This record gives sequence, structure tokens and C-alpha cells, in this order.
Amino acid sequence: MLHALEHAAAHTVKDSYLVILILFLTYLAMEYLEHSTGGKVQLLMRKSGRFGPVVGAVAGIVPQCGFSAAASNLYAGRVITMGTLLAVYLSTSDEMLPVMLSAHAPVGTIAAILLVKVLVGMTVGLLIDLFCGRRREEHEHIHEICEQEHCGCERGILRSALRHTLQVGIFLLLISFGLNLVLEILGEDVLAGFLLNRPIVGPVVAGLVGFIPNCAASVAITELYLEGLIGVGSLLSGLLVGAGVGLLVLFRVNHRRWENCKIMAILYMAGVLTGVAAEFILS
Repeated sequence: MLHALEHAAAHTVKDSYLVILILFLTYLAMEYLEHSTGGKVQLLMRKSGRFGPVVGAVAGIVPQCGFSAAASNLYAGRVITMGTLLAVYLSTSDEMLPVMLSAHAPVGTIAAILLVKVLVGMTVGLLIDLFCGRRREEHEHIHEICEQEHCGCERGILRSALRHTLQVGIFLLLISFGLNLVLEILGEDVLAGFLLNRPIVGPVVAGLVGFIPNCAASVAITELYLEGLIGVGSLLSGLLVGAGVGLLVLFRVNHRRWENCKIMAILYMAGVLTGVAAEFILS
């Protein structure tokens, strides 16, 4: 067991030191983009009308807590529709993008995953607004709702980038160490065979993991995919369901609990069905 721990620790340190640096540079760039364009995107979402799900799905690509949290607040104030909210939730990639970039994943793979998430978000959002209506009740004090919850990203670009890197980097190290230890004990072939031969169970379980309301879910799911331990269907399922802190903010500011549960159910069904379909199409 001691031998396995030593090997796992050595592989983790070897594989992670450069990843942490790339994570920091990625977050630094993303913080700049969010601070310079975030308010404009939120305003555009509020004024997008029937095309709200389209704007929301595109805005959700940015892997930060800002858009999903802002969308939850705007929905609680009935400024955006349920379809737009779901489009943001489904398209947001949380920590997937920086983790994949730091692991030097193929650009084509990253682009394909983001494109699928955007298309699913747009489709589900437009369908929800079409069949459930687009009724909005403008809240008189929407700015008060929006100020009730925030992700703490307003502390300066450098400080925020360092904080994100520390949070995700530590978790990434723990996930990597855990994976390396399991691989040392069980063997990669045994574990991969167990996880990859589950075309339906995989997306179902990954979708449940996606409900974890922080970066842990997207980091873990992305790492498992990069290690070859889950397929693209499970990856898509978990990432589509994962909305970062968006659901936490929704349950805090939107007092229609049954409505919140309905949103969660639609989110889960969309993620799992897309994942299962991907598993069968690509198998």
C-alpha cells in the first residue's frame, strides 16, 4: 500500500505542476473577459425577448459562476424566462474549459463539447418557452435581488484569478491523486472496463454528480474523461446538468420551490438523454 501511495503521489506532482500554471493564466484571461463584458451580456439577456435562450446558451459558455448566478437572480425577478434560464444552465461549462486547456486536450474536442452544450441549451430553452409560455413579471426591485447573492468575483482580476486557481488547483490535485491511487491498486484496464461498459448507467450517475453545486463536479467529471475512465456520453451528461452555483442561488432567491424542482428535473432529463444518445451514437 505504501508503494502505491508513493507512486500515486509522484505521478500527481509530475502531472500537475504545469497544469496549475496554465490554470492561473487561463483564469486570468477569463476574469478579464468577465469583468469587461459580463454586465453587457446580462443586459443583452434581459432585452433579448423570444431569442433569450439563444443569447443565454452562448453566454453560458464562459466558465464562471457569474452567468449562472446572474441568470438565477434575473429569473427570480421574472426578467428572463424559464427557457433562457435553462439555456444558461445547460450551456455553462463551469471548470471544464480551463481543466481541458490545462491538460492540452485537442481543440476540436473542446469545441465539439461546447457546441453540443450550446445547441442543447438553445433547443431545450426554446422548446420550454414555446410550450410553457414566456410570461414574465418584471420585479420592481430586480437590482435588490441581484445583490442578494454573488460569487465573490469582484475583488480584482489578479486576486480573483489566484483564488480560482487555488480552489480548483487543490481539488484537481486531490482528484488526480485519488485517480492515480485507484489506478495503482486496481489497474487501469479493470477500472476503465468497469466504467466504460455502462452506456446508460454512466450518464445517469454522471448527471447526479453534476448537481454538486461547485467546481468539484465539473473538475471530477472532466478528469475522469481525460483519464479515459468515462465516455463522452457521461461527460456530456454531467456537464449539461452541472450549473455551478446557479441552482443554489435559484433556491435562495426564488421562493417557488415546486418551480425550482421542475427546473432541476428538466435539467437532469436533458443532460441524461443527451448523454445516453451520445453513448449509443458514438459506440
